[in-house]
Amino acid sequence: MSIVWNWEYKNGKLICIGDYKTHQGNPGLLRSDSMLKAIGKSINIRVSGYKASKIPIIILGNTPITESYFNKVDHLKKAGIIQGFWSINPNPVDNNGENIKSTKHKGFIRFDSIQELYNTLDELLIKEMEFFSSMKSKKELGQIIELANREVTYEQKAEKFLELIRE
Repeated sequence: MSIVWNWEYKNGKLICIGDYKTHQGNPGLLRSDSMLKAIGKSINIRVSGYKASKIPIIILGNTPITESYFNKVDHLKKAGIIQGFWSINPNPVDNNGENIKSTKHKGFIRFDSIQELYNTLDELLIKEMEFFSSMKSKKELGQIIELANREVTYEQKAEKFLELIRE
Protein backbone atom coordinates (compact mmCIF):
# COMPACT_ATOMS: atom_id res chain seq x y z
CA MET A 1 0.00 0.00 0.00
CA SER A 2 1.21 3.48 -0.70
CA ILE A 3 2.88 5.67 1.88
CA VAL A 4 2.46 9.42 1.68
CA TRP A 5 4.58 11.59 3.91
CA ASN A 6 6.64 14.62 2.92
CA TRP A 7 10.11 15.09 4.35
CA GLU A 8 12.92 17.48 3.54
CA TYR A 9 16.61 17.03 4.32
CA LYS A 10 17.92 20.48 5.16
CA ASN A 11 21.11 21.55 6.93
CA GLY A 12 21.84 18.00 8.08
CA LYS A 13 18.38 17.49 9.55
CA LEU A 14 15.32 15.55 8.40
CA ILE A 15 12.29 17.86 8.66
CA CYS A 16 8.67 16.80 8.31
CA ILE A 17 6.99 19.22 5.91
CA GLY A 18 3.63 17.50 5.61
CA ASP A 19 1.68 14.48 6.73
CA TYR A 20 -0.89 12.60 4.68
CA LYS A 21 -3.48 15.36 5.20
CA THR A 22 -1.35 18.00 3.50
CA HIS A 23 -0.39 15.81 0.53
CA GLN A 24 -2.45 15.74 -2.68
CA GLY A 25 -2.62 11.93 -2.68
CA ASN A 26 -4.10 9.63 -0.06
CA PRO A 27 -1.99 6.98 1.67
CA GLY A 28 -2.92 3.30 1.70
CA LEU A 29 -5.46 2.80 4.48
CA LEU A 30 -7.25 6.05 3.67
CA ARG A 31 -7.90 4.92 0.11
CA SER A 32 -11.11 3.03 -0.47
CA ASP A 33 -9.53 0.89 -3.20
CA SER A 34 -6.72 -0.16 -0.85
CA MET A 35 -9.16 -1.03 1.92
CA LEU A 36 -11.36 -3.03 -0.44
CA LYS A 37 -8.31 -4.83 -1.83
CA ALA A 38 -7.12 -5.74 1.70
CA ILE A 39 -10.61 -6.98 2.63
CA GLY A 40 -10.87 -8.98 -0.60
CA LYS A 41 -7.48 -10.61 -0.11
CA SER A 42 -8.41 -11.51 3.47
CA ILE A 43 -11.64 -13.15 2.34
CA ASN A 44 -9.76 -14.96 -0.44
CA ILE A 45 -7.40 -16.46 2.16
CA ARG A 46 -10.30 -17.43 4.44
CA VAL A 47 -12.17 -19.28 1.68
CA SER A 48 -9.10 -20.97 0.20
CA GLY A 49 -9.53 -24.05 2.39
CA TYR A 50 -9.76 -25.34 5.93
CA LYS A 51 -5.98 -25.20 6.36
CA ALA A 52 -6.28 -21.39 6.23
CA SER A 53 -8.69 -21.38 9.16
CA LYS A 54 -5.90 -21.04 11.74
CA ILE A 55 -4.01 -18.21 10.00
CA PRO A 56 -4.34 -14.84 11.76
CA ILE A 57 -4.78 -12.06 9.21
CA ILE A 58 -3.55 -8.56 10.02
CA ILE A 59 -3.43 -5.60 7.63
CA LEU A 60 -0.52 -3.32 8.54
CA GLY A 61 -0.51 0.34 7.64
CA ASN A 62 0.91 3.65 8.78
CA THR A 63 -2.21 5.84 8.86
CA PRO A 64 -5.64 5.75 10.44
CA ILE A 65 -8.66 4.56 8.49
CA THR A 66 -11.56 6.73 7.36
CA GLU A 67 -14.63 6.89 9.56
CA SER A 68 -16.70 5.18 6.84
CA TYR A 69 -14.72 1.96 7.55
CA PHE A 70 -15.01 1.94 11.37
CA ASN A 71 -18.05 -0.37 11.49
CA LYS A 72 -16.81 -2.49 8.58
CA VAL A 73 -13.44 -3.32 10.17
CA ASP A 74 -15.09 -4.05 13.51
CA HIS A 75 -17.56 -6.40 11.81
CA LEU A 76 -14.76 -8.11 9.87
CA LYS A 77 -12.90 -8.68 13.14
CA LYS A 78 -15.97 -10.00 14.97
CA ALA A 79 -16.71 -12.32 12.00
CA GLY A 80 -13.13 -13.63 12.11
CA ILE A 81 -12.25 -12.61 8.55
CA ILE A 82 -9.40 -10.47 9.88
CA GLN A 83 -7.83 -10.03 13.28
CA GLY A 84 -7.24 -6.35 12.71
CA PHE A 85 -6.18 -3.37 10.67
CA TRP A 86 -3.11 -2.17 12.54
CA SER A 87 -1.35 1.17 12.18
CA ILE A 88 2.25 1.06 13.34
CA ASN A 89 2.71 4.83 13.19
CA PRO A 90 2.00 6.43 16.58
CA ASN A 91 2.00 9.94 15.11
CA PRO A 92 0.51 9.90 11.61
CA VAL A 93 -0.50 13.56 11.88
CA ASP A 94 2.39 16.01 12.27
CA ASN A 95 0.32 18.72 13.97
CA ASN A 96 -1.32 16.49 16.61
CA GLY A 97 -4.60 16.58 14.70
CA GLU A 98 -7.40 14.02 14.91
CA ASN A 99 -5.82 10.61 15.27
CA ILE A 100 -7.98 7.60 16.17
CA LYS A 101 -6.45 5.12 18.63
CA SER A 102 -8.88 2.27 17.90
CA THR A 103 -12.38 1.52 16.75
CA LYS A 104 -14.98 0.38 19.27
CA HIS A 105 -14.30 -3.36 18.83
CA LYS A 106 -10.62 -2.96 17.93
CA GLY A 107 -10.97 -3.84 14.25
CA PHE A 108 -8.53 -0.93 13.84
CA ILE A 109 -5.74 -0.22 16.34
CA ARG A 110 -2.98 2.36 16.29
CA PHE A 111 0.14 1.28 18.18
CA ASP A 112 1.98 3.96 20.13
CA SER A 113 5.04 1.88 21.04
CA ILE A 114 6.88 -1.18 19.80
CA GLN A 115 6.11 -2.89 23.12
CA GLU A 116 2.37 -2.33 22.63
CA LEU A 117 2.67 -3.96 19.20
CA TYR A 118 4.67 -6.90 20.61
CA ASN A 119 2.16 -7.44 23.43
CA THR A 120 -0.82 -7.45 21.05
CA LEU A 121 0.99 -9.74 18.62
CA ASP A 122 1.93 -12.15 21.43
CA GLU A 123 -1.69 -12.16 22.61
CA LEU A 124 -2.88 -12.98 19.10
CA LEU A 125 -0.37 -15.77 18.48
CA ILE A 126 -0.81 -17.46 21.89
CA LYS A 127 -4.53 -18.04 21.33
CA GLU A 128 -5.37 -21.08 19.26
CA MET A 129 -8.17 -19.62 17.19
CA GLU A 130 -10.01 -21.20 14.31
CA PHE A 131 -12.12 -19.48 11.67
CA PHE A 132 -15.38 -21.12 10.70
CA SER A 133 -18.17 -20.08 8.45
CA SER A 134 -21.31 -21.70 7.19
CA MET A 135 -24.79 -21.10 5.87
CA LYS A 136 -27.05 -23.69 7.45
CA SER A 137 -30.66 -23.75 8.58
CA LYS A 138 -31.42 -23.36 12.27
CA LYS A 139 -32.49 -27.00 12.34
CA GLU A 140 -29.14 -28.16 10.90
CA LEU A 141 -27.24 -25.92 13.31
CA GLY A 142 -29.26 -27.25 16.24
CA GLN A 143 -28.45 -30.83 15.23
CA ILE A 144 -24.75 -30.01 14.90
CA ILE A 145 -24.73 -28.31 18.32
CA GLU A 146 -26.56 -31.25 19.91
CA LEU A 147 -24.09 -33.78 18.49
CA ALA A 148 -21.06 -31.66 19.41
CA ASN A 149 -22.39 -31.18 22.94
CA ARG A 150 -22.15 -34.94 23.55
CA GLU A 151 -18.37 -34.64 23.68
CA VAL A 152 -16.72 -34.41 27.09
CA THR A 153 -14.31 -31.43 27.01
CA TYR A 154 -14.79 -27.99 25.51
CA GLU A 155 -11.96 -28.68 23.06
CA GLN A 156 -13.58 -31.95 21.92
CA LYS A 157 -16.93 -30.17 21.55
CA ALA A 158 -15.27 -27.49 19.42
CA GLU A 159 -13.46 -30.07 17.25
CA LYS A 160 -16.70 -32.02 16.72
CA PHE A 161 -18.63 -28.83 15.93
CA LEU A 162 -16.02 -27.77 13.34
CA GLU A 163 -15.97 -31.25 11.83
CA LEU A 164 -19.76 -31.35 11.50
CA ILE A 165 -20.18 -27.79 10.23
CA ARG A 166 -17.65 -28.49 7.47
CA GLU A 167 -19.42 -31.62 6.17
